[in-house]
Amino acid sequence: MYLRPSDAARSLELPTQRKRDLVDHFESNVDELERWRKFNAAYHEDDFKFMRFLIPPGKRVLELGCGRGDLLAALEPSYGVGVDFGARTIAKANELHPDLSFVLGDVEDPDTLNSIEGPFDYIVIADTIGMFEDIDATLRLVHHLCAPSTRLIISYYSHLWEPILKAAELLRLRAKQPTINYVATADFLNLMDLADFEVIGQEQRQLLPRHWLGLGPFINRFIAPLPGIRHLCLRTYLVGRPVRLFPERKFSASILIPCRNESGNIENAIRRMPRFGAAQEILFVEGNSSDNTFAECERVRDAYKESWDIKVLKQDGKGKGDAVRKGFAAASGDVLMILDADLTMPPEALPKFHAIIETGKAEFVNGTRLVYPMENEAMRPLNFIANRVFAYLFSYLVNTRLTDTLCGTKVLLRKDYEVLARERSYFGNFDPFGDFDLIFGAAKQNLKIVETPIHYKARTFGETQISRFRDGWLLLKMVWFAYRKLKAI
Repeated sequence: MYLRPSDAARSLELPTQRKRDLVDHFESNVDELERWRKFNAAYHEDDFKFMRFLIPPGKRVLELGCGRGDLLAALEPSYGVGVDFGARTIAKANELHPDLSFVLGDVEDPDTLNSIEGPFDYIVIADTIGMFEDIDATLRLVHHLCAPSTRLIISYYSHLWEPILKAAELLRLRAKQPTINYVATADFLNLMDLADFEVIGQEQRQLLPRHWLGLGPFINRFIAPLPGIRHLCLRTYLVGRPVRLFPERKFSASILIPCRNESGNIENAIRRMPRFGAAQEILFVEGNSSDNTFAECERVRDAYKESWDIKVLKQDGKGKGDAVRKGFAAASGDVLMILDADLTMPPEALPKFHAIIETGKAEFVNGTRLVYPMENEAMRPLNFIANRVFAYLFSYLVNTRLTDTLCGTKVLLRKDYEVLARERSYFGNFDPFGDFDLIFGAAKQNLKIVETPIHYKARTFGETQISRFRDGWLLLKMVWFAYRKLKAI
């Protein structure tokens, strides 16, 4: 049965006149939406493209304020649910996307959200949060639809663009919009904090939301994401996660030790290894050394077999990145950890990395050598300067403060690494170091990344495997690679 907009509003018993006016507005213009979408195709194409970057296909997705369901369908979910308060709008959504589920209801009504079965991998609020009557209270309502790994994606217009958008309406370049709350990003951060969501990512997109013979897409892809300029963009995207701590959670650990020409450090790695976690296994991955490192790994494995679960693997390829992939593929612990065989990162520091993951404070932990004073000659001055420069660049690329991307110790959950490995094709096998495959993968997966400082020690055996100039050139190429993959979307 066809419902007039006012009848649809009454059928939901919307509690305020503002909401009744909103549903009347959208229901009255539902047939015009397709025409405006085609008129502003460049804007919608860029928006959908970036949303698909944030949300891979095949996920469980809930959209609050879904309209006709076009965005939800574009995300290609394995299970997609959309909620909207317009009866005609929901009818249109069902007609256009019969493979998705749509719910007629008010997203600020607890009964509406309680009728939906979760959890979801992603909860999307695209351009509708400015219409909420009580933003933080509504965000609190969705917690029961979240797992610890759920990501909340909020997109909205920058309040700086309000005069331009109003002018576009007057010039008939944009559909007339109802009055909404133009909330600044700082206010959103505060509201999400009040609702027990933690912001872990923020992006700005679209400096020129028109095609203009290809100029708009070029500017939006390569110019708009640049530092400084991006704050002028039309669109803002926030990625949040529910704040949950797990003080009683107990995880086992797999400690990967890549080693090449490190025979003098192998036994010390075991002797100095602390006990932590529900269980531990140690995996030596030997990189075809010119000394007797492989034989030493096997000797240590046999000598300590009563005390430790030790595996010894030999690389098929070259480089630390290959060693990390081989070792992690063979690991069985809940938490995966890397300890460089030079032991410049003390093994005694590993328990605090494990505790950060175990308690839920973060999902990816990177060590940093640049907080505490170093032992003499632990890092050469040129290396130190280069680390600072690259830390700034990579912090911008992954939207997380990183001071030491080349610190060898990195820790994450095995289940998250398995997702990263399945989706590695987005980046490809590009990283000989092993550090950036994990950092970029964690950023793409929207994991909560934190750094923890370590006391960096000087080597006691062997020589560094790093070539400053050769590897510095590789890092510069990696910056450009990451910009194209993480920013120039």
